[in-house]
Amino acid sequence: MLRHLHRTVNLFDTAKSALFLGILAACRGTGGDQERRGPVYYERDDPRSLDPALSTDVTTGEMIALLFDGLTQFDGDGRLLPALSDRWTADRTGRRYVFHLRAGVSFHDGRPVVAADVKRSFLRVLNPQTHGGRVWPLLPIAGAGDFADGHATDVRGIEVLGDTAVAFTLTEPLAVFPKFLAMPVASVVPPALPADFGQHPVGTGPWRFVAWQHDDYLRFAKNPSYWGGAPLSESLTVRIIPEALTRAAEFLAGRISVAEIPFGETAKWEQEHPDWLKRKPALRPIYVPLNNRRGPLRDPRVRQAINHAVNVPEILRTVWNGRGALAAGSIPPTLGGSDPSRRPYGYDTTEARRLLRAAGYSNGFSLQLWRSGTNVELGRVAQAIQAQLAAVGIQVEIVSRDASSMREAVRKGDTDMAITDWWADYPDADNFLYPLFHSASFGPGGNYAFYNDRVTDSLIMVARRTVDQSAREALYARIDTRVYDAAPWLYLWFAVDLWAEHPSIDGWDIPVIFNGQRWTKVRVAARR
Repeated sequence: MLRHLHRTVNLFDTAKSALFLGILAACRGTGGDQERRGPVYYERDDPRSLDPALSTDVTTGEMIALLFDGLTQFDGDGRLLPALSDRWTADRTGRRYVFHLRAGVSFHDGRPVVAADVKRSFLRVLNPQTHGGRVWPLLPIAGAGDFADGHATDVRGIEVLGDTAVAFTLTEPLAVFPKFLAMPVASVVPPALPADFGQHPVGTGPWRFVAWQHDDYLRFAKNPSYWGGAPLSESLTVRIIPEALTRAAEFLAGRISVAEIPFGETAKWEQEHPDWLKRKPALRPIYVPLNNRRGPLRDPRVRQAINHAVNVPEILRTVWNGRGALAAGSIPPTLGGSDPSRRPYGYDTTEARRLLRAAGYSNGFSLQLWRSGTNVELGRVAQAIQAQLAAVGIQVEIVSRDASSMREAVRKGDTDMAITDWWADYPDADNFLYPLFHSASFGPGGNYAFYNDRVTDSLIMVARRTVDQSAREALYARIDTRVYDAAPWLYLWFAVDLWAEHPSIDGWDIPVIFNGQRWTKVRVAARR
């Protein structure tokens, strides 16, 4: 999932810091009020909708996860867990799955959940009259594509087995299919939905909808009969706070429960508030796709030279404040299939020049590096790359555009290089191989390097069909090594998330996947 990193700003100078700490001290006596209203989270922008069928972005997906359940779910560490389905089985071919529904689950309005609700919900997502949804998690089901295109009146691969089970037949084996069903778009909704369902949702999730003041806040109350156990807090408020400076002030005043620390403020927070900080490796590579179809970048030796010419450890330390792990592949180190023994490309300008000579570019050449103009830190990374490539004869012009214009150019293949990141849709190495390197994923699918290798394509498809987890992870590692050697990217690092947690909060952790934190175990204490 391409999601450009948000612009960061200096939160406060020394004088402002003292003022905010004074506000925090003055507010420590208001714990009782916090306990009544529960934890307060924030989003940078308003959700698109609270209808799962219209879930296409992170903000909307996070809100959907509070109100709805799918057949499966992710926890905060990205593990796949049962949800509305308490168990499932797959046949030997890996093409037919049967999901058994958990007994006694009801929607917020009291209606019981039955297997027909699952099929009805999926058909609603796939229906071409339901505009704007992200349907790809359901397209592996046999007949789903024809139905979505308006060429069929039903999806033949969904079979309702009484009230308590539903079976899915896939067009081909897909070992990660149960993870697809944990995506927000695969949430189960009740029948006979009102026209304003996206504004007044009814789900089965741990939180019930209370109010939505657009561009201001959303409010939820705990679902006391939630099948997974009622949330520990009575309520949850999500405020819409676009500006980093405002979020910092609100956090320090005790009016929001957690806050992400901008990169430029890392050292300051580590020095002044170390007890408040939590960090966790993210499923997010920061990288530069090198367009394998353009000019000198068609030659793998040139791409390898670029990797050797850039001092990635220095940039990570000086520009990114060390909040990352050096990348020696595309699979995050915390996922099965990554290879911890593989070493990153070393900073070696002599080797870079040798590779350029071997490729016939002794005198260098010129390239463009695109960046989003709204991200300060990525702009500094681009400048560092520019300076270091110049040292080996590669002249780089930095092209700064707004995020949408850059994204469109990258997807069309109109850029030589572009600095960007990739956010996981589902926590599996497949999400860092199939969309990023399979030839079927060129452009909008995620393969912004336009990397094309028949062997890689074949191995990816074999891995997707392999049910045995250890065998699949061995294939993932083999694929990642093959791609890494071809250097379709300038490999930078995997981000490490850094958040501050208010001293009054218990039970919260940074989720590695956007819909993995449901706030059910979080409580606000009067004092800590």
